[in-house]
Amino acid sequence: MSTISQRLKTLQATLPPHVQLVAVSKFHPVETLQEAYDAGVRCFGESRVQELNVKYERLPKDIEWHFIGHLQTNKVKYIIPYISLIHSVDSIRILDEIERQAARQERVVDCLLEVHVAQEDTKYGFTPPMCLDVITPELVKSHPHVRLCGIMGMASNTDDDELIKEEFAQLKHLYDVLREGVMKNASHFNRLSMGMSHDYLIAIEQGSNMVRVGTTIFGEREY
Repeated sequence: MSTISQRLKTLQATLPPHVQLVAVSKFHPVETLQEAYDAGVRCFGESRVQELNVKYERLPKDIEWHFIGHLQTNKVKYIIPYISLIHSVDSIRILDEIERQAARQERVVDCLLEVHVAQEDTKYGFTPPMCLDVITPELVKSHPHVRLCGIMGMASNTDDDELIKEEFAQLKHLYDVLREGVMKNASHFNRLSMGMSHDYLIAIEQGSNMVRVGTTIFGEREY
């Protein structure tokens, strides 16, 4: 059994059946992804459009590709034809561009709203109050080629488990408010993407049903 296979087996033993694993493969070579694929992984997360396009072309076509990084508007058109889920819708501007490009491709693209709750400064993501303000029935209706399927967020990069727990709880609360409110008639609004290699167990305890794990599977990245 390969190292990646062993790591996957150990990781999967910690994941409840309802939690989807996104193997974060950014910066890792095609050969490494193929090894993970051979071990059973079918969902990979990438954060750079050019790198993702290369991997899409070279790897099996039954892979479910997730885009998890900051997405620039001028790059949207390159991934729309095949992307399965965009985790990082961090502004109305990017939502508008996904709608425009998806309409051109005559497809509906699944997306998550990126929400900022961490202590670190970041220029990406909605705050929880912003989400509640901007996600309206009118917005959903005006973007028929975008399917809002949930939210994604990251906790602070800290060893303070209580802070991490608190931030994940904020995300879960927002998810519940949206799901019971403006998205209550949308059965597809059912994904809460939170938790990475260092904090996914806390995330699952707080209600995550999708974790983005890279280092635990692949080891340290090759930049």
